[in-house]
Amino acid sequence: MSSRGGSRRASSSSKRQILVSVDAAETRVALLEGGQTAECYIERRGHQSVVGHVWKGRITNVLAGMEAAFVDVGLEKNGFLHVDEVVALGVSRHKRRIANLLSKGDEVMVQATKDAMGTKGVRLTMQLSLAGRYLVNVPYGNGVGISKRLSDEERTRLRAICDPLASDRGGLIVRTAAAGASGEELGRDLTHLQRLWAALQQRSEAATAPALLYTEADVSLRIIRDLLSEAVEEVLVDDAEQHERISQFLQRTSPGMAQRVKHYDEDEDMMRRYGVEAAIRSTLDRRAPLPSGGSLVIDDTEAMTVIDVNSGRNVGKGGSRLEDTVTRTNLEAAREVVRQLRLRDIGGIVIIDFIDMDDETNRNAVKAALDEALQQDRTRTFVVDISPLGLVEMTRQNVFEGPREIMTEPCEVCDGQGRHLTDDTLAVEVERTLRAKLAAEKRSSDDEVVVRVHPRVAAILRDGAGERLDEVTAAVGRPVNLLADANLGHEDVALGEPVRVTRRP
Repeated sequence: MSSRGGSRRASSSSKRQILVSVDAAETRVALLEGGQTAECYIERRGHQSVVGHVWKGRITNVLAGMEAAFVDVGLEKNGFLHVDEVVALGVSRHKRRIANLLSKGDEVMVQATKDAMGTKGVRLTMQLSLAGRYLVNVPYGNGVGISKRLSDEERTRLRAICDPLASDRGGLIVRTAAAGASGEELGRDLTHLQRLWAALQQRSEAATAPALLYTEADVSLRIIRDLLSEAVEEVLVDDAEQHERISQFLQRTSPGMAQRVKHYDEDEDMMRRYGVEAAIRSTLDRRAPLPSGGSLVIDDTEAMTVIDVNSGRNVGKGGSRLEDTVTRTNLEAAREVVRQLRLRDIGGIVIIDFIDMDDETNRNAVKAALDEALQQDRTRTFVVDISPLGLVEMTRQNVFEGPREIMTEPCEVCDGQGRHLTDDTLAVEVERTLRAKLAAEKRSSDDEVVVRVHPRVAAILRDGAGERLDEVTAAVGRPVNLLADANLGHEDVALGEPVRVTRRP
């Protein structure tokens, strides 16, 4: 990611670290760039990601109108398989029809490409890809593809090594981590992946659907496999057992990297010391500050994520033009937007509302800064040019749940709207509920009724000379003894003798 420092940009932003922290309930992995948390991943016990898992599944329903099928793989919700993800050798893509390729009851080997999110099940593909340290084996693919993040010189060297390794048994993808790898290391990686594919075929033949055939590595090994390269100076692991697992994995796959893995055994919490704890917590905030005093306001909706750029306290220096001040804020925002996308793992449609700029040259400069920052993002994105209104539309692939989705849940009081009713509104609702409940009582009008409500609601009903409570008493025709009970919820009304109630979780 583009750094925001001064003359030290190049040197500070080049330092990369990976931190692995293991607790009893969860594992957290963070990627640091220039001392700043760029990405973080959380995996909780019993709620691990299934991306990369391979199953033998059974087709439960074929939807011709959607050109898709639902597949039972043994999870709580059936997986979703689009026609483009079906293996149909010899059938051109534009002629494929799901009803001609699959039928209810068919058994298929599928792999998860996206975790279940919300009401949707896992996204599946039959185009399997088996990832190793340096290579990805694509059994139903062909040819050799090489990461575009590598230099032209390195791509040429790797192609010379890998082209002879390609066979009619599938395709190969050469990963960014293969930079500097020898032919022996690449060949060993490919042999392992081919053996894995052969084992999966044998397991599939012997299994009855639905059945799990292959489990992807846990989050720490997956990130080490995918991100550890010459650009990463060190890997710190605060758990001795996990440190040993990672070290053994690298000894098998890339021994030269094993020495970069170190056991962190200091008294101070590692994630707090390196600022990761604060960065993870910041993903729950709606607002992200900019260095000059501006900010980003990030709102999530059902359809998209909207990011608004605010100038805030950044009013420029004396003599500076408004256009120049706005452009500087937008340039800062372009870099911070990408950091927030990576840190929060935001996916789907993203709309960025930059501050309006009159000069097309400035709009182009902001778009270029955004594109430059996105080069550090491993996740696939597609960006549209800035519109005259200052809007940028983009899409970002959503594969895993981000920290916000893992650490929070929709508010049951506000139904996920992020807003709650005011005390005045609650008091009105309590009045209505109280009248309805008392009207249903069949007692003498001389009987006093004890009413318990939340203290804040009670204070409103008693406000002033108590006219509101008098109105309730008059409406129901019975004396009302109003008590404040902090154990009740704001919307609760309890009738009868005062008793202690269990506080709601």
